[in-house]
Amino acid sequence: MIPADLQMNLTGSMALKWDPKNLEIRTRSVEKTLEPLVIQVTTLVNTKGPSKKKKGRSKRAHVLVAAVEKATDNFIEKGEQIAYENPDIKQEMLSAVDEVRKTGDAMSIAAREFADDPCSSLKRGNMVRAARNLLSAVTRLLILADMVDVHLLLKSLQLVEGDLEKVKNASSQSELLDTFRQFGRNAVDLIQQAAKRQAELKDPRLRDDLAAARAVLKKHSMMLLTASKAYVRHPELAAAKANRDYVYKQVCEAVNTIADVAQGKALGGVALPYDGPGELAAALDDFDERIIMDPLTYNEVRTRPSLEERLESIISGAALMADSSCTRDERRERIVAECNAVRQALQDLLSEYMANVGKNKPADSLDKAIENMCRKTRDLRRQLRKAVVDHVSDSFLETNVPLLVLIEAAKNGNEKEVEEYAQVFTEHASKLVEVANLACSMSNNDDGVKMVRFAASQIENLCPQVINAARILAARPRSKVAQENMDVFKEAWENQVRILTEAVDDITTIDDFLAVSENHILEDVNKCVLALQEGDADTLDRTAGAIRGRSARVCNVVTAEMDNYEPGIYTERVLEAVAVLRDQVMPNFAQRVEVAVEALGTQPQRDVDENEFIDASRLVYDGVREIRRAVLMNRTDEELDPDEVLLDEQGTYDTRSKSSAHTEHDEYPDISGINNTRDAMRFMAKEDKEKILQQVEIFRSEKSKFDREVAKWDDTGNDIIVLAKHMCMIMMEMTDFTRGRGPLKTTMDVINAAKKISEAGTKLDKLARQIADQCPESSTKKDLVAYLERIALYCHQLNITSKVKAEIQVHSGELVVSGLDSATSLIQAAKNLMNAVVLTVKASYVASTKYPRSGMVSSPIVVWKMKAPEKKPLVRREKPEEVRAKVRKGSQKKHISAIKALSEFQSPAENV
Repeated sequence: MIPADLQMNLTGSMALKWDPKNLEIRTRSVEKTLEPLVIQVTTLVNTKGPSKKKKGRSKRAHVLVAAVEKATDNFIEKGEQIAYENPDIKQEMLSAVDEVRKTGDAMSIAAREFADDPCSSLKRGNMVRAARNLLSAVTRLLILADMVDVHLLLKSLQLVEGDLEKVKNASSQSELLDTFRQFGRNAVDLIQQAAKRQAELKDPRLRDDLAAARAVLKKHSMMLLTASKAYVRHPELAAAKANRDYVYKQVCEAVNTIADVAQGKALGGVALPYDGPGELAAALDDFDERIIMDPLTYNEVRTRPSLEERLESIISGAALMADSSCTRDERRERIVAECNAVRQALQDLLSEYMANVGKNKPADSLDKAIENMCRKTRDLRRQLRKAVVDHVSDSFLETNVPLLVLIEAAKNGNEKEVEEYAQVFTEHASKLVEVANLACSMSNNDDGVKMVRFAASQIENLCPQVINAARILAARPRSKVAQENMDVFKEAWENQVRILTEAVDDITTIDDFLAVSENHILEDVNKCVLALQEGDADTLDRTAGAIRGRSARVCNVVTAEMDNYEPGIYTERVLEAVAVLRDQVMPNFAQRVEVAVEALGTQPQRDVDENEFIDASRLVYDGVREIRRAVLMNRTDEELDPDEVLLDEQGTYDTRSKSSAHTEHDEYPDISGINNTRDAMRFMAKEDKEKILQQVEIFRSEKSKFDREVAKWDDTGNDIIVLAKHMCMIMMEMTDFTRGRGPLKTTMDVINAAKKISEAGTKLDKLARQIADQCPESSTKKDLVAYLERIALYCHQLNITSKVKAEIQVHSGELVVSGLDSATSLIQAAKNLMNAVVLTVKASYVASTKYPRSGMVSSPIVVWKMKAPEKKPLVRREKPEEVRAKVRKGSQKKHISAIKALSEFQSPAENV
């Protein structure tokens, strides 16, 4: 177990081996203790004379000399104290103390001579040499003192090794329990000392190795007890010996690791397999960097074959993923298509490089080719990420079922069934590991990948031992120790799978996960309905179970993701959608499934209300889709994948808003591919789209003013704020409509939305006029009434401009869409109305709070209360260091500058 050079005599003292010439500082305490002396000596050495021309004494140098002498005396005193407290290393410590004393005296003499004559280069040189000798001696003393901790740690480790040998050789239950109690006490002491050493170490790799060893020692202690009890009770069973030997080996390796780390030995051979980013992600990153070069450096003979070879290597990796059993046919076709597109883009790019060789200024076509190449590799990355999440969604579903079936067979004493289910369990474990490695291949998150790889290796090692525990229980189903052993291995397996699941979630994005989960649930819902129609109760029950599992996992992942955000409207909406799915939709679905399965299981089969079942299934899909919609609400256009936008625009990903009404009829029945005005907006000319975008940007600037003024107020008891927010939400939907996005689809939808705004404007007008009536005659009252008249005017304008109708013509087989004027008019009217609402809110606040109320009115119309600042965590999570293929759990918290945060809560009087 412990290396030969660290072997300790169980009866005698431990010999401490160290190299006096080795001055490597491995711990923070040595570095920190040495630092003041180094500063003092360095300052002394760098001391200049009082003048370049005149000789004289340096008072500052004498002060520094005294400080160095005092520090040296302290080192000597502490060193002698440590030497007498630790007899095992007394001689080595006293020898090091004597060396410090000698070099200290020499340093004192040389330094005082230099202080008396700081301009002498000879005396400066003598002091520098003395200072080096002193620092070396003190460093040796500190390193030796630090090794006292190592000495104590190894003595504790010696006791644990002796206890392990006794546990291994125990032949009775009583002997085993006695020796294990002693092992437990010594192991706790070793873990505590290892924790102290871990905190001291400077090398992060050594710290990680020591932390992992401590975790293994702590986690496997109970497993060692139950496995040893099972072996002592049933020594005739090979599975019992295999269980005990596995755990014993794990604990021994942990003890070995602690010993190696204590001696400063890096475990590179063990840790390296887990290090590094995913192979496919790294290859894509490298390829993206190499395709951008100076045309003058391009060489057809060298560059083309090199890039083509690298691309083919990437495509080979993509093909392996595409051919995997869990990859959907549609996904496989998309991956193949993207691979072909990347090949073609590379050929186009290389042709452009060839055409620009020798030119002083590259052509614009080269930039376009590079942009196209980068876009195609991004598209390939996206499809590969989606393929990975396809696998994750399928494999990390009901992960405990194979284990529970195996344990049930073992409890029944059915050894034949145990062997059959052991094969299923092994395949399940292999699939988890395979999918975990696939997830790693597309991630740039080095730490996350390392965690996944390590967790996957633990799954591989633990799998056969879980099966052995089941074999022991199957052979001795009435044995209490066999049952305890099975329970411990079951718990260990479930914990390890949970760790692996969380690690995989950390290197996959929540956006990809939700998109894939939504598609998978839609597939399962269709299978459920088909099974019901065919009267297949087994398929119905199994598929419904998969739907419940996927939905529960969606709820868990999204809830965990919201912990990354500060509480607010965004998180409230997401968690509300999660609660609806989990607490309302899923119980209803489970009830419908139970009724349907029961009806189909009777002979003859009873009729099932198919419409009710379909409706319950549709609600599950809608619930997951609503969660996904809520999660994507805070994404910018750049953060959304094109696939996400496409789904939104085609209507399959419906973002229906409760703020406005919707219609579904086809506005353009004679034109294929366009069903409504929103669809038509996407086919407008590029120039028109840019003009609309300019208007939208102006509207957004007005929206930011609205947010600054309105968002700071608590809308509890303030209907003015509630109505203003409601109007703003509908206006945002209208502007999205002009860009071919958002929940409004048809002209009638926009007209209905305008009516909703008018209704809200009327209510706002009524409230604000009541405030104006209570306000005495003043400029504020006049302004408020004027702003209300503006709202009425702009609401009327919005009603007129809401009748947006895109004209579509076909020229030479191409669609020509015109509707720029009506779209910009709609945006302009929305901007004007929003500005009027902001001014009305400001004036209403001033009129409500800054003037005495007229008449006998004592209670205010609305309550103006500043919104409480959001709770913010003391420590923010670090953002993953990822550059291109962002394969991670989800987007992190958005950074808010201090100035921006303060501006939201400025004095209301300043905003008037």
